[in-house]
Amino acid sequence: MDALVPDALWAVLEPRLPSEPEKPKAGRPRASDRAALAGITLVLRTGMQWKHLPRSEVGCSGKMSWRRLGTWQAAGVWTALHRVMLEQLQDADALD
Repeated sequence: MDALVPDALWAVLEPRLPSEPEKPKAGRPRASDRAALAGITLVLRTGMQWKHLPRSEVGCSGKMSWRRLGTWQAAGVWTALHRVMLEQLQDADALD
């Protein structure tokens, strides 16, 4: 999973994620946010369908990754990440 979600990327993204919803008393444990991000990354890199995401490789199902993608989009996570990345590039004088 580290190849799909390097520690540096995770360190920038994790604080911007919405807090974990309250856990129900029963049911399957919630997949980790990092596993969901690995699934999102794999689908976007390869173009595979969400239903073909290999759960054993990333740690969660394609359906779960797809749901987190939508939740994070609605929460403004991607916009915030984009802003931070641009700021880091600006600080490194790496923007044209």
